[in-house]
Amino acid sequence: MKKTAFDNDHYLKIQREEINKRIKTFGDKLYLEFGGKLFDDYHASRVLPGFKPDSKLKMLLGLKDKVEIVIVVNSADINSNKLRNDMGITYQSEVERLIDAYNEVGLYVSSVVLSFYHETPLTDAFKVKLEKNNIRVYRHYEIKGYPQNIPLIVSEEGLGKNEYIETTKPLVVITAPGPGSGKMATCLSQLYHDNKRGIRAGYAKYETFPIWNLSLKHPVNLAYEAATVDLNDVNMIDPFHLEKYGVLATNYNRDVEVFPLLKAIFEKIYGTSPYFSPTDMGVNMVGFAIKDEKVAIKASQDEIIRRYFQARKNNFLGKFSDESVTKEEMLMNHLNISPSNRKCVAKCLEKSKRENTPCMSIELGNGKIITGKRTTLFGAPASLLLNTLKTLAKIDDSIPLISPGVIEPIQKLKVDSLNNRNPRLHAEEVLIALAIQAHTNPLSDIALKQLSKLKGCQAHSSAILPEADFNTFKKLGIEVTEEPVTYAKRLYTK
Repeated sequence: MKKTAFDNDHYLKIQREEINKRIKTFGDKLYLEFGGKLFDDYHASRVLPGFKPDSKLKMLLGLKDKVEIVIVVNSADINSNKLRNDMGITYQSEVERLIDAYNEVGLYVSSVVLSFYHETPLTDAFKVKLEKNNIRVYRHYEIKGYPQNIPLIVSEEGLGKNEYIETTKPLVVITAPGPGSGKMATCLSQLYHDNKRGIRAGYAKYETFPIWNLSLKHPVNLAYEAATVDLNDVNMIDPFHLEKYGVLATNYNRDVEVFPLLKAIFEKIYGTSPYFSPTDMGVNMVGFAIKDEKVAIKASQDEIIRRYFQARKNNFLGKFSDESVTKEEMLMNHLNISPSNRKCVAKCLEKSKRENTPCMSIELGNGKIITGKRTTLFGAPASLLLNTLKTLAKIDDSIPLISPGVIEPIQKLKVDSLNNRNPRLHAEEVLIALAIQAHTNPLSDIALKQLSKLKGCQAHSSAILPEADFNTFKKLGIEVTEEPVTYAKRLYTK
């Protein structure tokens, strides 16, 4: 059984208590800026085994009667049709996905803010669509000199120009589809307008990483740096916290750099600032729920190596700079780890070199390594999946799990009717074929019942995977890394 590092139930309890305490501090009105992902937080679950990907969501569900959600999206991201790299969907589609997801679990989404608003056909069409679906939309404008020009910011020509967001709950969660959306500015705008209305509201920030009460170079915090090399985030000691309290606290460069300005804005609005440091603003209690630090350290080291491979892939695709790869290498050097620590890599590359074809390998929970190669029937991911399911189900390798009578019509359909150049079956197509046979072939049924055992397994590919295969492995919970090499020596694969 996989060891855990994190007590999720304890975390949910103390996190709710901390947020409730902060709400009361500000007279029952708190704007809570949510950094990172509100759900599907797989980075946290990887570096802190035991942390549930939907922990933040469950924490809010425990405060459901007190909370409403405001989603902020940068108008420029709508106009440019910006995509989320991890999902391949536009920011406006992500806003819609988030609204549906929150509504499904019973969380109230009160409105959407179009930040840095400029009137364009795309932005206005999105506004109309949301309003037709009973979602209130507010426009916030760009402030010249933000965040340095404090006299302009805290004026009717600055924050005062923004439309006031009507809210009814004591806890207003400000979230976004991605970075740079304007969450902080939205919170400040509300504080300004509330103060004019005689409402003394408060602000706090909920950011899981870096963990403030872990050391600066703790592997969990370094794994956060590894995850954000493309954003140039750097962990650093909070100098304001150290000066005020004599306590070392870990924060990151952007919050530390902007804090003097935020403090000045708070003072301009209220006459005094409620916070003495960026760390003061946070409500994150994750560090108090780590129960096995050794497990967290090992998991974080593994994550840094995965991020190194991811950076190399993105660098090859032109998405990351050379500097990003160098940063990942520096983090590995600091912890005295290397790609060779990832056991599935060597076996994969050895087989690929020997067979002179794309290959994959996977490390099972018991440490056993299984490999698969590209054949005339299957791509390497599909071969690996079949070999792995056979091993887990203790089915003899010589027994074919899928009948040729099933494979041939699928290949014919792909090539003749769907105009695919590649007749080989992808991983998902193999699973569908097994499912079709399951009611007549007991071995197929037994093999499919092993799928749950793949979650958390580590895999490596000798080339960048076709998107269809990568997504299938992701859905199965397999952590895949790839060599920065084109699959089958072609730039475009399907």
